[in-house]
Amino acid sequence: MAAPLRLEVIVASVRPQRFAPVVADWFLRAANADAAFEVGVIDLAHTPLPVDLTEDAEVRAFQERVGAADAFVAVTSEYNHGYPAALKTALDSAKREWRAKPIGFVSYGGLSGGLRAVEQLRQVVAEIHMVSIRETVSFHEAKRKFDAEGNTQDGAAIDAADRLLRQLAWWGRALRSARAADPYPG
Repeated sequence: MAAPLRLEVIVASVRPQRFAPVVADWFLRAANADAAFEVGVIDLAHTPLPVDLTEDAEVRAFQERVGAADAFVAVTSEYNHGYPAALKTALDSAKREWRAKPIGFVSYGGLSGGLRAVEQLRQVVAEIHMVSIRETVSFHEAKRKFDAEGNTQDGAAIDAADRLLRQLAWWGRALRSARAADPYPG
């Protein structure tokens, strides 16, 4: 059996009193239970990246971590029909490190469940040569979907998370093998 894929889960919201940790922790439990992955967390609230995109030691460490990963999942809210600025800064702070790697999305928000943010992100990640996983986990009116312990009974989200992880593992293995056999020409 192949070595587990290094999955980095990016927590995008940096707002005070954010709901992101509830959604991220729920997804992390599912990801950690999947033997296909070795899971890490990049919480952008605790990952200081300069908005002017200058490069310093922390940015280089972030780039190295992105470069070492095989796959990503962004846990993102939706702000004003878009995704958090901190996530755009993170995507722009690395370049070649993202290329030829899969990314999935777990979104949450009000009535749209963050899906408008995800659709915008699909355009951005395509431009940086990533493969966007089709399956998305989405929580509409997210604060109503979780109990006090951070669990959900949302069957559609639970099923979507399982499908997302299976698709992410397939793409992660395929792209890791492809990058090892023939470096991505980007």
